[in-house]
Amino acid sequence: MVKTWRVRVARWAIALVWLYEGFWCKIWPGRADQRAIVGDVPFLPGWAVTGVLAGIGLAEVAIGAWVLSGRRARSAALVQTVLVVAFNLGGLLFSPGQIDEPGRLVTQDLAFLALIWMVTWTAAE
Repeated sequence: MVKTWRVRVARWAIALVWLYEGFWCKIWPGRADQRAIVGDVPFLPGWAVTGVLAGIGLAEVAIGAWVLSGRRARSAALVQTVLVVAFNLGGLLFSPGQIDEPGRLVTQDLAFLALIWMVTWTAAE
């Protein structure tokens, strides 16, 4: 299937979300609310928060690169779906006080997941 410019633009939009969330929000300069959410995870020692946050950030950057590659699009969409759901559940369960508008978070992520799957369904495997 020939990739249209719309699919490329949508793929870039998805990748930029992952790159922003991973690099800017978790690695450099990092956001205090992201650090606080990870810091609220039960049984995670305080000294490990920076490393865990950096690891999550690097994984998100890698997902952004994966999305841009267009390889194994369905697998990428499944991994993204699992991570978005896990991150949302984790944040809402362990650190609800750090999330100002949970309804907005869930609504935005549902729209994000819809875009991910629409791009995936138009990609050739």
